[in-house]
Amino acid sequence: MDSLETNLAAFYERVITLGTEYGGKVLLALLVLIIGLWVISKLSDAVRHYSLKGLPDETLAKFLTNIFEVLLKVLLIISVASMVGIETTSFVAILGAAGLAVGLALQGSLSNFAGGVMVLIFRPFKVSDYVEAQGLEGVVKDIGIFVTTLETFDKRILILPNGPLANGNIINHTASKIRAVEIAIGISYSDDIAKGKAAMEAVLVNDSRILQDQGNVVAVVDLGTSSVDFLVRAFVNTEDYWSLFFDIRPMLKSAVEEAGLSIPFPQRDVHLFQESAD
Repeated sequence: MDSLETNLAAFYERVITLGTEYGGKVLLALLVLIIGLWVISKLSDAVRHYSLKGLPDETLAKFLTNIFEVLLKVLLIISVASMVGIETTSFVAILGAAGLAVGLALQGSLSNFAGGVMVLIFRPFKVSDYVEAQGLEGVVKDIGIFVTTLETFDKRILILPNGPLANGNIINHTASKIRAVEIAIGISYSDDIAKGKAAMEAVLVNDSRILQDQGNVVAVVDLGTSSVDFLVRAFVNTEDYWSLFFDIRPMLKSAVEEAGLSIPFPQRDVHLFQESAD
């Protein structure tokens, strides 16, 4: 009985000693933790608010804000643990080693993430643009953190990793409000060049989709093996590009034929020489 009472007395004494030694630290740490979480919440809300206004993409703004919030909470927990006497050096080292291991394991994904951030910040294209990149082309349907999704005209879905996409060449066919439709067409060497040029220019003047103040071109660019070759360049609003692209060829053909000119087939002149018996 005396032994039990002695043990209980020693236990109570130990509890009182630990409470006296660590009680204040624990209470202070809890207070710092509560206040810190509240401050982090307010800071995250402020960063999220200004990020949504300052960054061009909502997905990127939310993602970066979440990373900011997680980093602040990790730093807060390390600080609170240090306040109560927990050795944090090993903990930080473990976190660093884990971060390095994860980084090496996810090297390709991190490259795509960095590429996605670059794409979302610098905006070489946006959703609904028609782009050509990495040997593929299509309409941009979605710009994600890791991949960009394109849709082709025949409704195929193309998934492009953002890492190679951000580091490669990108052709944005619809970034400008105005585009030029370029067509090569040839007439016979026996035809009147001025008459052919006038017939083609009339096509450009009479089509309401073609912008008349953008320096449209009808010019001879080559004397080919079978024809006198013209370049026809017509500027249109971007939304009218494809309709004119498909319409202008039959229109030019009809105009040339109505003017009494011809579009020759590829041909070669072959001369035969017969040697005499002598």
